[in-house]
Amino acid sequence: MECILKKITEPSDIKKLNAQEREILCREIRERLVEVVSCNGGHLASNLGVVELTVALHTVFNTPQDSIIWDVGHQSYVHKLLTGRNNAFPTIRREGGLSGFPRRDESEHDAFIAGHGSTSISAALGIAASRRITGNTDRVVAVIGDGALTGGLAYEALNQAGHLGCDLIIVLNDNDMSISENVGAMSRYLSRIRLDPAYQRIKDEFEHIMSLTAMGSAVLRLSERFKDRLKRLMVPGVLFEELNITYIGPLDGHNLDELIPAMERARAAKGPVMLHTVTLKGRGYTPAEENATKFHGAKPFVIETGEFAGKPTRPTFTSVFGNTLTDIAHERKELIAITAAMTGGTGLERFAKEHEKRFFDVGMAEEHAVTFAAGCAASGLKPVLAIYSTFLQRAYDQILHDICLQKLPVIFALDRAGLVGEDGPTHQGIFDLSYLRHLPGMTVMAPRDEAELTAMLYTALAISGPVAIRYPRAEGEGISFDADYPAVELGRAEPLKPGAGILLLGVGPCVWEAMRAAHRLKHEGIDAAVMDARFVKPLDSEAIINALADCHTVITLEENVLQGGFGSAVAELLADRNIDRQLIRLGLPDTVPMHASRSRLLSLFNLDAEGIYTAVKEAVARCVQTSLG
Repeated sequence: MECILKKITEPSDIKKLNAQEREILCREIRERLVEVVSCNGGHLASNLGVVELTVALHTVFNTPQDSIIWDVGHQSYVHKLLTGRNNAFPTIRREGGLSGFPRRDESEHDAFIAGHGSTSISAALGIAASRRITGNTDRVVAVIGDGALTGGLAYEALNQAGHLGCDLIIVLNDNDMSISENVGAMSRYLSRIRLDPAYQRIKDEFEHIMSLTAMGSAVLRLSERFKDRLKRLMVPGVLFEELNITYIGPLDGHNLDELIPAMERARAAKGPVMLHTVTLKGRGYTPAEENATKFHGAKPFVIETGEFAGKPTRPTFTSVFGNTLTDIAHERKELIAITAAMTGGTGLERFAKEHEKRFFDVGMAEEHAVTFAAGCAASGLKPVLAIYSTFLQRAYDQILHDICLQKLPVIFALDRAGLVGEDGPTHQGIFDLSYLRHLPGMTVMAPRDEAELTAMLYTALAISGPVAIRYPRAEGEGISFDADYPAVELGRAEPLKPGAGILLLGVGPCVWEAMRAAHRLKHEGIDAAVMDARFVKPLDSEAIINALADCHTVITLEENVLQGGFGSAVAELLADRNIDRQLIRLGLPDTVPMHASRSRLLSLFNLDAEGIYTAVKEAVARCVQTSLG
């Protein structure tokens, strides 16, 4: 049989298919997803779960005139396949290829960028309100998962949507999962709706009986008020209806015959409408169905077995953090761990099992996580908040107002700090040094390897105020360590290699790249010194100044934007002390890197050994030229 997916060059082609052809299309999409993600890695389980849902959306709605906004964007691969990007799909998450998330500059069918959770309803409501002002009657659809409904931003948007009454369709993709298993009262509420057999049975029987006669059909058409009362009797709370949002569901999210008519009803309705669809994350590929968390952000894998290819050869920073924290917690009973829907991603699975009562997953609610941690710290506990660097950006005010102003001892473990690779612009953790360094009382550390990360955890526990430890999504150096690894002295840099003329001064893993560059340079007669600053705040000013006594040039190294980061701190030091040295800052320019492998990005921004080597050679050449001139 000829492949139907290959015939879909734009969404309007889907409308020409009959019911049987749409089912075949869904099967082909799943095969395409597994085929490409097994090679490239990416978000598999979430996309397998929304195949029918996405086909139904493009059957009923007309993009780009109608706008579909995807929350987080993990589930947008199917949308890409159906909007003219099937041929380019094998390039997804590769340098120069398709993004793993919606991007307005990639396709006119991508109405809004996504990458962080709980944003879709707010963005969609803004578009809908704008269209009401201009008289545009094209429809606006927000697709949000039940995991994203744990974020407060979604409720702020729902509140305004009910108040404004704009024509807006909210598709709730309810798969009982976010990245990890869902938590919280909203998850339990949706489960009651999803699993309430009495409500479903009475609703279905009523509609069946009323449809048997002409009189019954007339009654059915006039029975919306009756069904509203029925829902109030059978479903606890009817939260969405009380917010003035028409509720339709729950619907089988894998049944096109049920989805398409429901979406057509929603399209014809006035005011905000919520379509509650129930889906299975990972549907159609057994390994992903059985372990949706593993296949959420999958690495390349073997299709036949589901086993990941190329397992890490050295411990990752994430695993070292999680295991060390778990071990420490056996001795420190006041220690608790908090995460925001990232138990697995932050390495806290073992902690959650061994210290269940001291582990808190607050859902996709970073602002709440920070203030919750502040409350725990104010009551005498020692909270460790494990969170991705890019997601902590969402809680800036809480860090300042609720923690720093009260000097509370909260430890921020910033995973995915620096360049993250294939996830691209929405996930690059390249701003935290800048947005944390200026906060009063905040200590900021960056370990160069897994052994130093262990030491810094012990250091952080001894500090009476807020602390941030930032580390990358990467393997360590394979350096052995144990639980007795000595703590790092607060604010003390570590000289790693003596030298003269050039000082390579870095924080984080790029310090090892500096060491590799320095050894290569020594063979060419350039004896550069290397120092691990370890602390961005407080900076070890005296150690740096002493090291500069024999150096005409200092090159700073950081996986952070140059504005306000570590290099800026060194520049401020030189200016404040009136020290005249050539300063070269290596880091990220005023742009957000696109998706590519982490190693490739390090190379592009001269943060690998080769780039540092080149920077030193150029600095030496400038100094020679200046002395001759």
